[in-house]
Amino acid sequence: MRTTIRGALAALALLPALALGAPAASAAAPSPTATASGTPAPATKAGTSFLTAVNLSPGQDANVAVSTGDYLYWAFGASEGQTPTVSLTVNLAPAADRHGPQTWTVEVFDGLRRRQACTAGTQNATGDQNTASLTLNCTLREVRTWAEPWSGDPLPGTYYVRLSVTDAPQPDLGLAATTQLHVAAKGNADNAQPEGGELKAPLVPPVGGGASTAKAAAPVAAQEHWYTGWFSGWNSRWYWTIGGGFLAALAGVLGFHLTRHPRGHRPGHHGPVPPQGSHHQHGSYAERP
Repeated sequence: MRTTIRGALAALALLPALALGAPAASAAAPSPTATASGTPAPATKAGTSFLTAVNLSPGQDANVAVSTGDYLYWAFGASEGQTPTVSLTVNLAPAADRHGPQTWTVEVFDGLRRRQACTAGTQNATGDQNTASLTLNCTLREVRTWAEPWSGDPLPGTYYVRLSVTDAPQPDLGLAATTQLHVAAKGNADNAQPEGGELKAPLVPPVGGGASTAKAAAPVAAQEHWYTGWFSGWNSRWYWTIGGGFLAALAGVLGFHLTRHPRGHRPGHHGPVPPQGSHHQHGSYAERP
């Protein structure tokens, strides 16, 4: 009996130690959202427009099941000095389900949705009915620290990747396919060439959050001049209306004066007018009685 009581007391004494060890074991378990190397797990979705583009964290890939004919969008961030490269692999639907060749295209846009030129890579790939997969890639120009607004050079900020089908038989639209996306970047801010300018803020942070190099720009105060108040305010138009009316009236008076008397002098008189009846009658005529 005493042995049984002692065993029960020992078991009760071990319960706190087991309770403290349970959280440590659960904390040591690996996270299901990260790989063994510590990189983020691949994204499994894609957006259908610029506004719904799926944001990719640095080093994150995408592995998405898609439908042939859909527009697919992803977004990633790039900083100055980097040269981004976008690589895609499209696994087409089984050859028995397809009816002809398909052409897929990859395009890259900057934060202002301007299409950026690719310096290297295959932007358009066509596969016949027996082709199992297609490979596309695009290498952008080096991201600059600043640029003129008209130049269209790549600047720090968000970039959008669009994958689409540009040519396919009508019966093949809607067939299931899969795509893998990988974004790599060479260089960093130390490689950026100084160009004598500075960008106020990166272009357009991504919609819906996510990793990005964009930072909000500080508001810039408007410049004040001595004539600024003349053209602003709700009552400024009344001042200009009254002033314009006065100038118009003055111009009308001056115009009338110059038109009525072109030389500015009144016409002179040519002597007094003789009174009536003082003129002598000339010639002969019979006087009436």
